[in-house]
Amino acid sequence: MINKRLLVKNLLAHNDENSFYDKKRFITIGEKEGKAKFLKHVCALANSNPKNNSFIVIGVEDEDNKIVGVDFFDDSKIQNLVNAYLDNPPIISYENIPFPHLPEGKVVGLVTIKSNGKVCALRKNIWKYYGGAVFFREGSISLPKAFDIELKDINSEAVATIEQHARNNIELTLDAVINFINNRHADLTSDYKVFKEQFIVCWAGNKKKVNDKTYFSRVDIELINEQVKLFYSALDEITIAYDDDSFTTLEFVQLGLGSEQKYYPLEEMVITFSDNGKYTINSQLVFEPPQYDKKTLYHVLNTNNSLIQKLEKNIGLNKAENTDLAHLPATYLICYLNGFEEAKEQMEQARPLLQRYDSAIYQSLKESLRILRKVRYN
Repeated sequence: MINKRLLVKNLLAHNDENSFYDKKRFITIGEKEGKAKFLKHVCALANSNPKNNSFIVIGVEDEDNKIVGVDFFDDSKIQNLVNAYLDNPPIISYENIPFPHLPEGKVVGLVTIKSNGKVCALRKNIWKYYGGAVFFREGSISLPKAFDIELKDINSEAVATIEQHARNNIELTLDAVINFINNRHADLTSDYKVFKEQFIVCWAGNKKKVNDKTYFSRVDIELINEQVKLFYSALDEITIAYDDDSFTTLEFVQLGLGSEQKYYPLEEMVITFSDNGKYTINSQLVFEPPQYDKKTLYHVLNTNNSLIQKLEKNIGLNKAENTDLAHLPATYLICYLNGFEEAKEQMEQARPLLQRYDSAIYQSLKESLRILRKVRYN
């Protein structure tokens, strides 16, 4: 098994950006330009490495390789994005890799790209790139090329060496389990489970029982062997279940208007472990958004927009307005889920304002945007 933290370190330590490896400070696939650039790099890396894996490391300074991290990104639907925009799409995964020195909630993103052996091309226009365009890597740059260019295997040995150096060992695994339980989450209820005598899943959170059912909040879940953070949320609640072969989480999200708050099932994730040393992760969105009267939501939308305008103009808020502002991320989300498309633009506009005004509300906004992204991709 490959320790993904070691893999990131090996990529950063021994390689400049090249035809199988790229690094980014961050990616923004929530907007057209960021989505187009991400797809361009995925296409180029897949075409430049038809026989082996390619990687994009996210959360690293370009000049000095300093690891600064990015927010936890649990988007298991990133394959859907690639499938929608690319012909002959590669298999792609996005993993969240924890590093000890990073603040809570910050990780390094690792995108792994595996070509299907055929020329990958843009399926349709996006931003300034035209449908049918084909990209390849030349050094650290992704460039357009002729469609009928031959795919060449030039990196298999280099990639195999890097992956071999990132293999796990017992010492690293034990140290990681002890660190997770005793140091990083000493204030939370922690536990672990060994699957198939090979895989160790650790989880931690605030534990509570409601009607004979156990829920966790402030949840952190990691697949220790590979140093991959499977789930992280400072706000939502989840249930955890497991048997000898699988580990299952069901995430709930709290939504409502005013005092009428309710928990709704959002997504089920099942990790299935096999005897051959492999595992699969399947996620299913089970969310049924609450529906409200359109006139009520129109009033809510206008109230939220007015609050954002006041923050832009540095106008002070009264007690009632501060209460409304605390609910703004969730109520904007409800508006979007009920057909008010402009709510998403307003949420993006509110990002820098809320980040400066109140860190807790800003965190709530990021959680709401995460849910919105999940729903859109489905």
